[in-house]
Amino acid sequence: MARLATAGDDGRPHVVPIVFAVVGDTIYNAVDHKRKRTTALRRLANVAANPRVAVLADPRLRRGLGRALVGPRRRIARVLEPGDPEGHGSRVAALIARYAPYRDRPPEGRVLAIDVERWSGWSAAGS
Repeated sequence: MARLATAGDDGRPHVVPIVFAVVGDTIYNAVDHKRKRTTALRRLANVAANPRVAVLADPRLRRGLGRALVGPRRRIARVLEPGDPEGHGSRVAALIARYAPYRDRPPEGRVLAIDVERWSGWSAAGS
């Protein structure tokens, strides 16, 4: 489990819990079948407006910050549609391998891809 922080073009923060898989230095999260009011999720709209995101992953106490890349096709976070050339299917397969509920009902929706610039962590030392 992790928390994804996004902000829209209005700058208002939006934080949601997510399940994720990591492939290389990219974090993937899928829009799954869980009950939602709409499939037009605010996190996806926020990424379209402002691709800078942060992820706080609880189990490993790691935080991934989106990578700032230069070039017209380079983005920090992006939404992959089914059939996307980046490999929507293989990214969903990574999520299926990590989360047992997805084995019975794989996500069919869009996938959020987040490039990580830096991994950081912390720990409390005993006295």
